[in-house]
Amino acid sequence: MTSRSLLRVLFTGLTCVLVAACSGQRLGPAAEAPSATPTVRPRFTPIPTATPEPDRAAAAAHEQPPSPTPAATAAPDYTKPPVPATDPAGIAQQLVMVEKAIRDPGVGGAQLVWMGHLQQLAYSQLQDNPDWKDQVLAALPAEVRPSVTNILEAGKQLRNMHGPVPKQLPDWKIVEPAPLERLLQYYKEAEAKFGVAWYYLAAIHLVETRMGRIRGLSTAGAQGPMQFIPSTWAAYGEGDVNSDHDAILAAGRYLKAAGAPANMSKAVFAYNHSDFYVKAVLAYAEAMKIDQNAYRGYYGWQVYYPTEDGPVLLAVGWKNE
Repeated sequence: MTSRSLLRVLFTGLTCVLVAACSGQRLGPAAEAPSATPTVRPRFTPIPTATPEPDRAAAAAHEQPPSPTPAATAAPDYTKPPVPATDPAGIAQQLVMVEKAIRDPGVGGAQLVWMGHLQQLAYSQLQDNPDWKDQVLAALPAEVRPSVTNILEAGKQLRNMHGPVPKQLPDWKIVEPAPLERLLQYYKEAEAKFGVAWYYLAAIHLVETRMGRIRGLSTAGAQGPMQFIPSTWAAYGEGDVNSDHDAILAAGRYLKAAGAPANMSKAVFAYNHSDFYVKAVLAYAEAMKIDQNAYRGYYGWQVYYPTEDGPVLLAVGWKNE
């Protein structure tokens, strides 16, 4: 539906930074080959955390979770962007906190969004430091490890969709997403009509526009929260391309025509002609299939844009003027 450009931009620096102009052919545009670029390191202010001493690191990884660090246990300020820890013990503690929070039905609103944002940044740190993975996974509750593993795999695939660092900020506006439960209703409505499981639609929505946060065109002219190019929207869309509801239903309609639900890999590849994109979407979907609460975490993921100085957070209300 969209072109590779938007997706590539979103994933050049921070894992899953954004996918709307990404690296696959979207329902029509000609595919572009991603060009290799150096990894752009996120521009974060480090959280001070206690790093395990070398002779105790193995025991911490394999015998018990790392001891809480000041960064992981301090009361968060939900009015400010979270900052990821800079060592595996700190990341493990932050993810323990996050995974517990997103599974707590009493956590919602700004607190839930903040937790999802921290989860996104913590995963990015793990992508930057793959040697931390085993220690961090060992510190997490066993029931959340499969979901975390799928999320890390998705991020790995999306980082392969890198391209040149943009010279300027995009012509976008960043808006509040529709309420979490309302979006879930839309996904399940499309599932009921077209047989495409809701979590595939949620995964595409996440990758394309961070669940509708991005308003703007890709370089191929794709538009709306599910990033349809005009010709594809004319064939499969009904209503308003900028409506989450209408775009999600159109995505379900298109995926069904492309082979879903019998062959989801084929259908998702038709949506974006990139094997990396397909593997990423399927991995995010699998995480939500295993545990629907994973969706609550994804809902808080934010829009980052790569620059030569590192990814920049484009917060709600940002507009390039």
